[in-house]
Amino acid sequence: MEDLEREDVFTQRDRDIFDRMKAGEPIRLEDPQYHKIQEVVTRTLELIVRVNNSTGVDQIRERLSELLGTDLPESTTVFGPFYTNFGRFTQIGKHVFINHACSFLDMGGITIEDHVMLGPKVNLITENHPTNPTDRRALLCQPILIKRNAWIGAAATILPGVTIGENSIVAAGAVVSKDVPDNTIVGGVPAKVIKTIDG
Repeated sequence: MEDLEREDVFTQRDRDIFDRMKAGEPIRLEDPQYHKIQEVVTRTLELIVRVNNSTGVDQIRERLSELLGTDLPESTTVFGPFYTNFGRFTQIGKHVFINHACSFLDMGGITIEDHVMLGPKVNLITENHPTNPTDRRALLCQPILIKRNAWIGAAATILPGVTIGENSIVAAGAVVSKDVPDNTIVGGVPAKVIKTIDG
């Protein structure tokens, strides 16, 4: 039995740290592959300076594409400053608008579908920590999905594991900890349903 448990621990640690991170498994500082995360973060911190020293939206798009590792569509506009700690797990669709001073913590994965609008100072947070104080520094990640044509109001915060439904609206300043259905307006702290949008 002990041999099986040891083999299971070895197999888990042998898997790529990014696969384990995206699967929501706890990632600890002593993980033998933790240096891979540090390398991405270091590169991102260097590149984000270039993004935020850009002189126009075309240059921002070009430099942000380099940071994310994928070409942003020409129809997508991002205003600086823009903040991210990782960048590798963010996907942004067509005709997306991201206003000033948005912050993406994307180690768990952020997907923004076409025609989404983000107001200024929106926070998309995919990273969390265990409640157990002895394991508090471990990293727990869950993805965020913002579906087509959603609108996230100024200074709203979307927490790990949340999906924002198609055409939905998150009111300014809201803190969203649960999924938002399609065609729904939510607001408040924590966010609650305000009304349904008639199509």
